[in-house]
Amino acid sequence: MATRHLYLARHGAADAFGELTDIGHQQASLLGERLAGLPVDAVWHSPLPRAAASARVIGGHLPDAPVAEAPELVDHVPYVPPAADLPPAWAGFFDGYDDAERAPGERLAAALVDRFAKPAANETHEVLVTHAFQVAWLLRHALDAPPSRWLGMNSGNTALTVIEYRDGLPPGVVLFNDMGHLPPELRWTGFPSSARP
Repeated sequence: MATRHLYLARHGAADAFGELTDIGHQQASLLGERLAGLPVDAVWHSPLPRAAASARVIGGHLPDAPVAEAPELVDHVPYVPPAADLPPAWAGFFDGYDDAERAPGERLAAALVDRFAKPAANETHEVLVTHAFQVAWLLRHALDAPPSRWLGMNSGNTALTVIEYRDGLPPGVVLFNDMGHLPPELRWTGFPSSARP
């Protein structure tokens, strides 16, 4: 049975201007080394510079895999829960979101799922270099969780999440937020300091 293997990764650590830092470059290189033993067919990335730069570094370890932009992977809020379903800790995050801002995010989230979250005709291995919210959205979708459940699913910079899709079966979540390829000093970036063990 053909399996579509998605290797999801948040981009490497970036500066306040959204550019990949030296640490982010190291993280991306180590993820590329980890993936180098796999038969990767393609590396897809968000249009944003931090993801594009990370994908180029990762792709340097995967010489047979083309590196290309996928606009569906851009950083965006995929779903804004109704106020009644919103955990109090998140209420301030969504202040000011109106329907004009909510609708494009939901359209992008649907396009992301439509393009990547389904089986393929042939066995495929694809790396998606994206952002924390998009990793959370695809994971939420794979788990068939309510739309608001993407909140609180955090992923570190270049942490690896793997989801597999097969015809007739629910998606299989193989890994989430795995940082085994990173030495301790490069782990847990992208999280608040309180979340770093």
